[in-house]
Amino acid sequence: MTALVTGSSGFIGSNLCRALLAAGQQVRAFHRASSNLRLLEGLAVEYAAGDLSQPDSLLAAMEGCEVVFHCAASMGGHDQPGKQYAVTVEGTRAVLNAARKAGVRRVIHTSSVAALGVPAHAIPINENHTWNYRPDYYPYGYAKYLAELEVQKAVAQGLDVVIVNPTLVFGPGDIYRQTNSLIQLVAKRRLSVAVEGGVNVVHVQDVVDGHLAALEHGRCGERYILGGENLTYLQLINATAEVTGVPAPNLVLPGWLLRPLAAPVHQLQAFLDLPMPADLLRLAGRCFFYDLHKAAQELGWQPRCSTRQAIQDAYNWFQ
Repeated sequence: MTALVTGSSGFIGSNLCRALLAAGQQVRAFHRASSNLRLLEGLAVEYAAGDLSQPDSLLAAMEGCEVVFHCAASMGGHDQPGKQYAVTVEGTRAVLNAARKAGVRRVIHTSSVAALGVPAHAIPINENHTWNYRPDYYPYGYAKYLAELEVQKAVAQGLDVVIVNPTLVFGPGDIYRQTNSLIQLVAKRRLSVAVEGGVNVVHVQDVVDGHLAALEHGRCGERYILGGENLTYLQLINATAEVTGVPAPNLVLPGWLLRPLAAPVHQLQAFLDLPMPADLLRLAGRCFFYDLHKAAQELGWQPRCSTRQAIQDAYNWFQ
């Protein structure tokens, strides 16, 4: 089997390339001509330079491929409001159109739990949760949601696509978060307090295993949450402080105190050295907890790595 991996030079994509090769598959690594290929060094992949905005390059890269893993993504930024939509939504549409024309058997679309919307309570949500938040308050999540709508359109047109929704991913190879990863912020003592709320953390190797399980067992048009442990932010920061050998914070700020600061801080974001995007202040106090039963039941997948292992592996790689 020959598999094309978009976003192959990135965090999840490069780890997926490595796993596919280890399983004896042929891998074609799709990347921009300007991409940093450090994470692919030493891997026996076939390189395919192109761009999501160039349909012909996608079609050429998919020639002879049975499977496409669409891992390319953009985290966006306050100074590039159009890039996120172009890469995440229009890029996904282009990949799906090319896959249909190339006769690809199955596409695995890497989405995010951000596409599910924002949990209202601390009760874990599942794949049935839908978008429920102001798009301009959470542009990354909304772009991921719109990209999933493109997937459903392609499914309706006869393309076999399965969606996977990773939670917060830690592990080796997080090349684009070398300075602003929570792990680095804690290690450099730039986070001296915690915030109410929580998040789900998963090891990148478990996410890769989930992609492979979705390829084999996923149902067309369905989404599957790939997550690990549900933790409060204080628990996560304390675990990170323990791994990195720095003092743990003992002050937890309430979400209601931080949310009103989002708008004024957003205006000053370009001039401030913030540990996180100002837009995320609006989500302070929320519990991003997830129910993993669907992936376990339908994919036969469960996370194997602990949060501590994910933090340790990521920290070792950053070092």
